[in-house]
Amino acid sequence: MSNSPTPHRWRFFSAGGFDQVRLDSGADLAHLGELDQKLWSALSCPVNGLEFDRQTLALIDSDQDSHIRAPELIAAINWATALLKSPDSLLAGGPLALADIDDSSADGQRLLASARHVLESLGQADASHIAVADTADSARIFSGMPFNGDGIVPPAQLDSDLQAAIADIITCLGGQADRSGETGVDQATVDRFFSEAEALTAWRQAPQNDAQLLPLGDATADAHAALAAVSAKIDDFFTRCRLAAFDPRAGELMNGGEDELRAIASLSLTGDSAEIAALPLAYVKNGALLPLTAGLNPAWTAAIARLRQQVITPLLGQRDSLDAASWDAIKGAFTAYAAWLASHPVSTLELLDPSRLGALLASDYRARLSELIASDSARSGQAEAIGEVDRLVRYHRDLARLANNFVAFGDFYTQRDKAIFQAGTLYLDGRSCELCVKVLDAGKHAALATLSGVYLAYCECVRPGEKMTIAAAFTAGDSDQLMVGRNGVFYDRDGKDWDATISKIVDHPISIRQAFWSPYKKLIRLIAEQAQKFAATKAGAADAMVSNTVTEAGKKIESGTKVPPAPFDAAKFAGIFAAIGLAIGAIGTVLASVITGFLGLKAWQMPLALLGLILIISGPSMAVAFFKLRNRNLGPILDANGWAVNTRARINIPFGTALTHLAELPEGAERALIDPYAEKQTPWKFYLVLGALGMGLLIYVGRAAGM
Repeated sequence: MSNSPTPHRWRFFSAGGFDQVRLDSGADLAHLGELDQKLWSALSCPVNGLEFDRQTLALIDSDQDSHIRAPELIAAINWATALLKSPDSLLAGGPLALADIDDSSADGQRLLASARHVLESLGQADASHIAVADTADSARIFSGMPFNGDGIVPPAQLDSDLQAAIADIITCLGGQADRSGETGVDQATVDRFFSEAEALTAWRQAPQNDAQLLPLGDATADAHAALAAVSAKIDDFFTRCRLAAFDPRAGELMNGGEDELRAIASLSLTGDSAEIAALPLAYVKNGALLPLTAGLNPAWTAAIARLRQQVITPLLGQRDSLDAASWDAIKGAFTAYAAWLASHPVSTLELLDPSRLGALLASDYRARLSELIASDSARSGQAEAIGEVDRLVRYHRDLARLANNFVAFGDFYTQRDKAIFQAGTLYLDGRSCELCVKVLDAGKHAALATLSGVYLAYCECVRPGEKMTIAAAFTAGDSDQLMVGRNGVFYDRDGKDWDATISKIVDHPISIRQAFWSPYKKLIRLIAEQAQKFAATKAGAADAMVSNTVTEAGKKIESGTKVPPAPFDAAKFAGIFAAIGLAIGAIGTVLASVITGFLGLKAWQMPLALLGLILIISGPSMAVAFFKLRNRNLGPILDANGWAVNTRARINIPFGTALTHLAELPEGAERALIDPYAEKQTPWKFYLVLGALGMGLLIYVGRAAGM
C-alpha cells in the first residue's frame, strides 16, 4: 500500500487567453513550490519600478541582485508559513495577529516574545496585533529599550559621570550610530580611547622618570628649539672648515665666489635677506672656530645669540667662540630629548586637558563602559528576532498580493485591484488609460514593447522637483488626436497629479471602431488635400495671370501702343465645352447605372446592398485590426522593464476596452440639445428637393447618353 502524500489539487481560471492558477487558500501558497513553473505567469520581476513595498522586496531578494525570482518567492513563503499556525492568515494580509504566530517551535516562541517586546517598547503591551507601522521605525522601537543588541552604548539614561566620559570619547574619536538613532560608543572605541590615553600619559610622564631627557630642566624645550633653529647651519660651517683642511684650494671656494658676491652687491640688502642667509655662517678656513659675537653672518646673528644664551652658556659657560668638539657635545646632550620628542604619540586625545585625561585613566569608567557594552551585545539575538518580526509582519501583509501579480496576473485580469506594475492613470484626449508602466528609457523600452501590438504613448511626467517617464496603453477610441506634444494629466498610485506630455508614440490599431471609419476618414482627407492643392494651384495661376495681364497692359500703355481686345476663339471654347460635356456624360452614365441598378432592387435587397458596400470598403481594415487587436500581448511591455513573463498574456478586445475608459455623461445627467453657437444649417426640405432634381438630371443625362 502506497503512503505517498496526495498531491495538492490546483484550480485555474482563464483570462488573457491562458490558464492562470488561482491562489484562493493558504494551502495554495504553501504548496507553491510544487507547481510546475511552466504554469507561472512570470519567473522574475525587477525590484525597481513597482508599486510595491521596497523593503519587502529587499527582504525577498536574498541575493540582492535587484530581481525577485521564483525560488526567492517560494523561500519567502516557506519561511513565513513555518512560523504561522495556518498559512491561511497570509491571504488575509494586514496586521499580524499575535495569536497566529506558531509558538510550538523554539523559533516561533522567540519571535512571539520579540513581537510582544516590540509592542511593550512602543507602549502597546496589551495589543493583540502588530503591524508594519509598528516595526518599520526601528529607532522608535529601540529608543524604548535600555539595551538593543548592537553593542553600542549611547549616553542617554546613564549616570552623569558616564555621560561626561562618553562625551569626551566621542569628542576625541567620534561615535557610532546606535539602533535608537543616538550616537554612542562601542567596545573598540572604548579600548582605543583608553589605550591611546595610557600611551599619551606615559609619554608625558617619561621626563619625570629620566633626568637625561631634560638636560636643562624646564628650560630644555626652549633650548632645544633654539638649537634646532641653527643646527643645520652650524653643521654646514664645520663641514666647510673640514673641507678647507682637506684641500686648501677649497677654503676660498667654501666662502663664496666673487661672482656670487658681485651678484648681491647691487641689491638692496637687509640683515635677514635670503641672499645673505645663504652664505656661510662665518668665514671658513682650516681649523676655524665659530665666532659667537663678531664675524657672524648678519642673517644669523640673532639666532646664534639665542643659542649662546639658552644652550651654550648654561651647558659650557660664557664663550665667545665654539669649536667642533664642543658643538658635538652640545648636540649629544639633547640626543635623548630629541628621541623622546620623536616618539610623541599621534592622537586626537590631545584635545583633552592632561588633567582630565589623567582623571579618566584613574577612574573605573573603562570597566563600567565595557560592562554596559557587554550587556547590550548579549541582547543581539533579541535584536535579530525583532528584525525577523518586521520581516514576518511585512510578509504577512504583502506575500499573497505579490504572488497574485507574479505566479498569476490575478489582480490585473480580474481588476479587483491595480497590478503592481500599473503606475497610475493617465487622463488625455477624453480618455483615462489604466495600463501605465514606469520606464527609464523610452527608446530602449519601445524597441521591445512594439512587439506587444499595443498602441503606446510615452509621456514625460513632471511635478515640482520630480520627473519620470511612463508608457500608457490606449486600448479604446481612436488615435486621430493623439500626437507628440499633446498634454494630459497623470495620477500616480498615491493620488499625486503630474503634468504629462506625449514624447513618443508606438502606433498600432486601437479599436474596431477606428478601423471601421479609417477608410472614410482617409478618403475625406485625400479629397480635402486634393481640393486644397487644386484650389491653391488655380488661385496661384489666376494671380499670375492677373499680374501678367496688368504688367503687359502697363508696358503697352507706356509705349503708346493700343491694346486690342483679345479675339474670341470659338473653336477653342467649343472643344472645352465638348470635353466638359463628355465628362459629365460619363459620370452621369456611371451614376445613373448605379442608381438605376439600386432602384431596381427590391426593398429588402436595398439594405443588404448598402451593407455589402460598407463591408467592401471597411471590411479589410476591420479584419486586419481584429486580428491585431485580439493578439495584443502584455508580455513585451513588461519584459522591456526587466520582467521575465512566462506566458502569452493577451489583451483581447473586450479586456482592452476595459483598460481605457471613454468620456461618458453621468447617469441621469441632463443635456441641452440646442447649441446657441452651432453653425447655421440649410433646411432639410431644400436639400431634399435639390437632391431629387440632381438625381433626375443624372438619370436623364444617363438615358440620353445611352440613346
